Amino acid sequence: MTTTFADLTTMRVGGPVGRLDVATSTPHAVELIRNADATGEPLLVMGGGSNLVVGDVGWDGSVVKMGSAEFVIDGELVTAAAGMEWDTLVSAVVADGLSGIETLSGIPGSVGGTPVQNVGAYGTLTSDVLESITVFDRSAGTIERWLPEQCGFGSHRQSVFKHSDRWIVLDVTFRLRRTAQSVPITFAQVAERLQIEVGGTAAPADVREAIIAQRRDRKMVLDEHDHDTWSVGSFFINPVLAEVPRRALDCPSLPDIKGTKLHAAWLIDQAGFGPGYGLDWGNGSVALSSRHALAVTNRGGATTADVMKFAAHIRDGVAARFDIRLNPECHLVNCSY
Repeated sequence: MTTTFADLTTMRVGGPVGRLDVATSTPHAVELIRNADATGEPLLVMGGGSNLVVGDVGWDGSVVKMGSAEFVIDGELVTAAAGMEWDTLVSAVVADGLSGIETLSGIPGSVGGTPVQNVGAYGTLTSDVLESITVFDRSAGTIERWLPEQCGFGSHRQSVFKHSDRWIVLDVTFRLRRTAQSVPITFAQVAERLQIEVGGTAAPADVREAIIAQRRDRKMVLDEHDHDTWSVGSFFINPVLAEVPRRALDCPSLPDIKGTKLHAAWLIDQAGFGPGYGLDWGNGSVALSSRHALAVTNRGGATTADVMKFAAHIRDGVAARFDIRLNPECHLVNCSY
């Protein structure tokens, strides 16, 4: 039976895989990548598939799925293989008495994807706790250890890895803290769940539980029986603009090193696309999540073409209303909108 990207990604769309190899260790991953590069075969390296959308034509080449779940805790340093499920790692380090990534609980995907996207949530970015990354340089054929300043972290969702397939993340080392106190809780809804003041701390295990509950309420915890979770999470990235158009001046915003970061969810909602939009649109196979406007969801039976058409509809509506173009946060392969 042919494997498709619908089988390998959380959006559950995408065409056939040319050849799939699962790397069971870091040396095995390097071997598979080197072999594919030596033959000149098109190569796609993937992790948990939580941030990937592949076209209906699929990928006519080699797909290496990072599958190793090895990790080591050494004092306050934690090193995990790129293929390890992210939330499994968070659970393990919290259980071991470490603090620093508990607010990143419940995020789907693999460890290797966290520096690629500079994943962040509820006040913590990957770059805040990153010690080093082991990468394979496909051009030089070498394995290298990179420090955070080499990774090009500009802001949330940015890194040098996002825009080039030259460097493949093999493992990631995080520097955490061995303490009974969490990172400061900066989001009011989470603080309310924990019954603490904003800016206060709690036990990391309690914070993890509260974060997962918060994400579950927003349908951001994967559930194969819930189509609201058949997505890549936030489909559109929060736009960063040097100058905010007059029509968008009321949009909630944050300062950014490149200008002003606007909330894409607000722009989408104010353009007329609220949560649940699309459930009665077209063939009903694609819609915004019923809980928030940033997640484009597969309602069952959608194709990548359906997803792209729907995403373009949202993009064009926001552009018409605010003169702002929304770009994808997810990685698009052999498809566009």
